Amino acid sequence: EVKLVESGGGLVQAGGSLRLSCVASGFTGDRYAISWFRQAPGKEREGVSGIGIWDGRTYYIDAVKGRFTISSDNAKNTVYLQMDSLKPEDTAVYYCAAAPKVVRFAEYVDHWGQGTQVTVSS
Repeated sequence: EVKLVESGGGLVQAGGSLRLSCVASGFTGDRYAISWFRQAPGKEREGVSGIGIWDGRTYYIDAVKGRFTISSDNAKNTVYLQMDSLKPEDTAVYYCAAAPKVVRFAEYVDHWGQGTQVTVSS
């Protein structure tokens, strides 16, 4: 059974940093990708960033480029999302998601984590 567990959310002031972690289990091999999504109140869930576990290829949406960094520690089955220069508009519940490849849209996700709240105060 595939399981994704996020951690690292919290409350931070604008300009601050947080690091989210996603521990993945239940996969056979490394032919999968982890993507981070977020959902703010009243808005649709949107893809933010993703990484292919077997090739390390990454993507970021324009809104977070230069501020967020995704990385993976395959020995620990963990994907990180380092978030710097946070803005109030980054406030959302952040989810990690698994699929055979990096995906930006929720309908292509096979497995979801439970989510972690990120709140950025102005």
